[in-house]
Amino acid sequence: MAKRKVIVTIAPTGGMAFKSQNPHLPTQPAEIAEDVYRCYNAGASVVALHARRPDDQATCDPAIYRDMNQRIRERCDIVLNNSTGGGVHGDMVKETYPGNWEILWEERIRGMDAGAEMCTLDATTLNLAFGDREYLMNTPLSKARELAAGMKARGIKPEWEVFSPTHILQDATTLIDEGLDEAPHFINLVMNVHRNFQNAMPFSPRHLQMMVDLLPKNSIFCVSGIGPSQLEANISALLLGGHARVGLEDNLYYRHGELATNVQLTERVVRIIREMDMEPATPAEAREILGLPQKSGIRPEFAI
Repeated sequence: MAKRKVIVTIAPTGGMAFKSQNPHLPTQPAEIAEDVYRCYNAGASVVALHARRPDDQATCDPAIYRDMNQRIRERCDIVLNNSTGGGVHGDMVKETYPGNWEILWEERIRGMDAGAEMCTLDATTLNLAFGDREYLMNTPLSKARELAAGMKARGIKPEWEVFSPTHILQDATTLIDEGLDEAPHFINLVMNVHRNFQNAMPFSPRHLQMMVDLLPKNSIFCVSGIGPSQLEANISALLLGGHARVGLEDNLYYRHGELATNVQLTERVVRIIREMDMEPATPAEAREILGLPQKSGIRPEFAI
């Protein structure tokens, strides 16, 4: 019997942390591309990308995404997944009235127009707290539907980002049932960010099992275990038949008190996958699992 193939997603940057928190965090297209290539060689088959401006602040500027995507594609055929969540600084946020900050919808949707095969789809409204600010990520079902339809029109596979059972049962399932994503549905269960994201779930094996039990039919999943839960969340996901996700977006540390690199995190989860008698999927195998076309080039810009 062939060994089970596991998609390893590397999330190298994110839209929150800065180099001051971990100097290994890649933020510019050239260094992100180099880091991703090293993770690809270590066994990653999907990359979840966030773009940053030259000053390291978050953006969904499609020109920056396209530069990053092209640099990566010149090195390898890893599956490209661009964020439409963006981040909590830079172009992505605006103070709409004193003390009220919002993650901008008009900036988020720009992430679809950079030629990626996949994009993240946060089909829910969240309140996020960072430092002394709170941010509203306002995604009513009408906007989530617009995002899902935009991805479908562009031939982009969504990665559904869910933070609680209601996000699965209400938001993602509603849009999937409307035909806005073809099976298999790839769902990322984001856990252990409950101290910063209102209504998010803490991680535990029991909570993860509950979330998995609620997934729509014909779904596959991975888990973003935030902070110290990253390793145990990945092991739990593997035991439940899911896929793995690592990277400095989710966790800046390798172990308590020791800052990580993306390559270290990738190499460790690949070792665990092999010790469990599974194998990391190649990008071609990942595309087959995800239902993606095998062509891996950068697409033309979307014409509205």
